[in-house]
Amino acid sequence: MKGFTDRVGRICRFLWSGWAGLSGLAVFAAVWQLGAETYGSFVLPTPAATIRTLFGLIANPDNRLLVLSTSLRAVAGFSLAAVVGTMVGVLAGYHPAVMRLARPQVSLLLGIPPIAWIVLLMIWFGMGAGTVIATAAIAALPLVFVGAAEGIQTRDRALEDMARMAGLSPLIRLFKISLRQMLHALFPSLVMALGTAFKAAVMAELLANAGGIGGALANARAALDVEAALAWILLSVIALISVEYGIVQPLRAEAEVWREAARPWGVRR
Repeated sequence: MKGFTDRVGRICRFLWSGWAGLSGLAVFAAVWQLGAETYGSFVLPTPAATIRTLFGLIANPDNRLLVLSTSLRAVAGFSLAAVVGTMVGVLAGYHPAVMRLARPQVSLLLGIPPIAWIVLLMIWFGMGAGTVIATAAIAALPLVFVGAAEGIQTRDRALEDMARMAGLSPLIRLFKISLRQMLHALFPSLVMALGTAFKAAVMAELLANAGGIGGALANARAALDVEAALAWILLSVIALISVEYGIVQPLRAEAEVWREAARPWGVRR
């Protein structure tokens, strides 16, 4: 019962903190409205007109399938990058030789623009979902690797020494001490990687004509329909936020419960 109460409290605090995000969105909408009034609806439609178009798109079941398709592809690429990047990052964080070997590869992945990967992947995998997933994974992988490696490298080694003196096995020290300390650097990297995966997936769909939100954006571009293009962009952002705050952030809250004791409202009385 105590654990359930703590979880409910964390959820309530998380929802209450959303007011700051809504305030930021209100400022963004105000700037958008100012730009629409300055340049006209042909260049930049108003937020109200774009939202009406968005609801019109959502009303069509086929469009909802397009959003779902893009989301699944982006999440698949992100998941692949999260697993591989975390494993390699942990290994590199423990072994400086592996880190020295991996850093040039990370710089290489970061230096090559996603559009170049899309061209190569279209040749290797064709113009389908495989290209989109692989592009998202390659774009997100370096960010996850850096977060995991930095988290392990900056761990408190004194805690590991204490656990070793207490007789804990290396596996227990890894899961109970090192990996928990790594999370403070890993989760911000995962959030950035998730956004990068969505952007890369939409770009790959647009260039490879692989359907999804990217394919819908290509159609809007061909028709010079700015309202539809903006509405699809908003749908992509909504899908990204839904995955982040529906999956990643709740996982972070559950994994970092132990940090609650460092906050005034988390002190055990």
